[in-house]
Amino acid sequence: MRLEQLQAFLAVAETGSFQKAAKLCNVTQSTISRQVQALEAEVGLPLLHRSAQMKLTVAGDRFFPHATKICREWKTALAELLELLEGKQSELCVAAIHSVCAQFLPPVLQKFCVDRPDVQLRVTSLGSDRALKVLRDGLVDVAIVMNNSRLTATSEMVTSVLFEESVKVLMAADHPLAKYEEVPWHELARYEHVVFKDGYGMQRLVREAFDRQNKTFKAALELNTLDAFRGIVRQGTWISLLPESALLEASQDPTLTVRPIAVSSSLPPLTRQVVVVTTQDRLEIPPIAQFYELVCNEVPPSAKLIKELPN
Repeated sequence: MRLEQLQAFLAVAETGSFQKAAKLCNVTQSTISRQVQALEAEVGLPLLHRSAQMKLTVAGDRFFPHATKICREWKTALAELLELLEGKQSELCVAAIHSVCAQFLPPVLQKFCVDRPDVQLRVTSLGSDRALKVLRDGLVDVAIVMNNSRLTATSEMVTSVLFEESVKVLMAADHPLAKYEEVPWHELARYEHVVFKDGYGMQRLVREAFDRQNKTFKAALELNTLDAFRGIVRQGTWISLLPESALLEASQDPTLTVRPIAVSSSLPPLTRQVVVVTTQDRLEIPPIAQFYELVCNEVPPSAKLIKELPN
């Protein structure tokens, strides 16, 4: 069954004439006749009484509301797609890691809202792996996360690197490791760690780093907010490995200390790469493409400025 067959049937039912239906549909009378005949052949019943004034048969009368609904739904679908193409999107959903939400996204969100006041922005703070999952599931339009090539290196994903940053050690100000200018890995392995929950890229990054050093990683507690990390760490001997952008407030807190991790030829720096991700089909939608471009243009300079601040 084809849409033009339904349209031809409805046009004849509305006008009562093949000739008038042809004019309404802007096709020839023979075309209208063929389309109606093909439709009747497919449904297996006559839909029209052929006479001077075309009238619906019993089957045609039953079929008429269904054909009308199908054509109406088709027009509605086309109108919604046209609105997407014209940038008339009612909302845009973003999932981002906490440090990006707190430090880099506010100016991006403000600029976007000025340019697109009719688009409702919805921003959710999630762990990287969780954010990429909801992107794949179609629950968000854009994800700003720690890169995980196992999840982003697929044909439908579009990924742009925003910045790369060092991972450092957060500890209490009077912690024994505070004596080091750069903390050795063997010392990091002596203490219990506060880590992000499962589903956050940082937990995976830290565990893999300890595995590469053939050292046991001691996870004492899992959290998911930076405020909680600072509150727990300042009260004891637990430590945490966190990226620079997550340590800005801690570096200004006299009760806390931030130290870099020692590096050598055999121990390269521990870093994380932050990326913005969407899907190829979403980039065809103007508001999403604009937001994606804003993130690519605005976040790297902000990240560079923060890296230049003294610890």
